[in-house]
Amino acid sequence: MDQSTCILGIETSCDETAAAVVRRNGDGGGEILSDIVFSQLEEHAAYGGVVPEIAARAHVERLDSLVAKALEEAGVGLRELDAVAATSGPGLIGGLIVGLMTAKALAAAAAKPLFAINHLEGHALTARLTHRLPFPYLLLLVSGGHTQMILVRGVDDYERWGTTIDDALGEAFDKTAKLIGLPYPGGPEVEKAAARGDAGRFDLPTPLRGEQRLDFSFSGLKTAVRQTAQSIAPLSEKDVDDICASFQDAITTTLRERVERSLQRFSETYGNEISEPVLVVAGGVAANAAIRGSLEALCGKKGFRFVAPPLHLCTDNAVMIAWAAAERMAVGIGSDELDVAPRSRWPLDENSAAVIGHGKRGAKA
Repeated sequence: MDQSTCILGIETSCDETAAAVVRRNGDGGGEILSDIVFSQLEEHAAYGGVVPEIAARAHVERLDSLVAKALEEAGVGLRELDAVAATSGPGLIGGLIVGLMTAKALAAAAAKPLFAINHLEGHALTARLTHRLPFPYLLLLVSGGHTQMILVRGVDDYERWGTTIDDALGEAFDKTAKLIGLPYPGGPEVEKAAARGDAGRFDLPTPLRGEQRLDFSFSGLKTAVRQTAQSIAPLSEKDVDDICASFQDAITTTLRERVERSLQRFSETYGNEISEPVLVVAGGVAANAAIRGSLEALCGKKGFRFVAPPLHLCTDNAVMIAWAAAERMAVGIGSDELDVAPRSRWPLDENSAAVIGHGKRGAKA
């Protein structure tokens, strides 16, 4: 499809309530017409993590006004849209229901197509909006809920090469912060403390090091942090800084090794077919400067282009949801029915084997 499309996107999968309007031009380029995000950080900080019931209630209270503001800033009326899109999974089921039901109501009222979007596909395709990347490329998705290495072959065409077998990386940062008394959210706090610390003071493990598979593991590292902290308690400020520096160094080493193996596999798969192979890093943890710097240096060494969307598009946002719907429309993928159900678990590559449980709701990862 070579015509321009204008999409309203809604994101409510966790603790950000977001609405955005995005236009995809006929030449494949995109334009963000509005991007509204309400962070629920204050509501959850006292609990040291996201409380699902509080998150869902906050979405209910905020979403309608955010949608109205997104349309107003974009200068677009509801009936001028080409479609309405909302995150349908994976995520917290209460929040998903709020966002998807709102999108259904808007789509029905305006007689517009509805797109129920996989949150991970939003992350996977964002770099096409920001950098106009051609397919295929590698994606390292590192967030509070997911840590995956994915081959992005095209829209709705993904192959998962590696995933966490326990904690997601963002989850590991938050839990480590809590163990040593740092406030929520833990990722930025650990990074700030690490910048002051001595990464060589504590010899923390680098999980799965040397193994050929491309999966990740962080629970053992988290346990090592707890044992280290207990062995020198009470912790001084310097102790906290040094633990954070050692933890971040172990994480960076683990990611670098897994990514290096993935770059090698990509090169072996495509050979000389691709003149400029690309690694995209997305998700909230992509904001960590040490991780970004290490992976960017690795890409330079291996002949890959390193791409990371702007930081505000690495964390949860509705721009990526609207863009994913526009990309699906462009290749002729049909819209969803109004009875589509949200999915708290929804692997991007549904052909990949589950590595963390498989219950009634489907594979966790």
